[in-house]
Amino acid sequence: MANYIPPVQGKISQIIDVIVLLVLAIGALYLPLFLGLAGSAQTSEVPENVTWDALGQNATMVEKWNELGYATATDAAELITSRFDYSFSVLNLLVMIVVVIGYYFIVLRFSGKEYSEVISEKFGDK
Repeated sequence: MANYIPPVQGKISQIIDVIVLLVLAIGALYLPLFLGLAGSAQTSEVPENVTWDALGQNATMVEKWNELGYATATDAAELITSRFDYSFSVLNLLVMIVVVIGYYFIVLRFSGKEYSEVISEKFGDK
């Protein structure tokens, strides 16, 4: 039975690999933000007559808003009434599911070939 000896990679190749992987990882994280595909969309419904009562704030809450630097109800109205928008597109969800499943099968196919090569080198064809 032959011992498996993995191929040796040079230091420069390792550095290039690390740089490429860092660029790809950072790009994958920030590209959706740059394209406007991710982030927290918010909606805000400020009432016409802006008072602390209209915003649903009691005396303790008003005191805390004042401590935070919001002296009037108008100053804090945008922050108090902002809500996250949780809407999504079913089509985008389905496309994402297809992409993730497709990626899974591609990885299985490529790694299956490599695993079978390593197993045949280590244990021989059976």
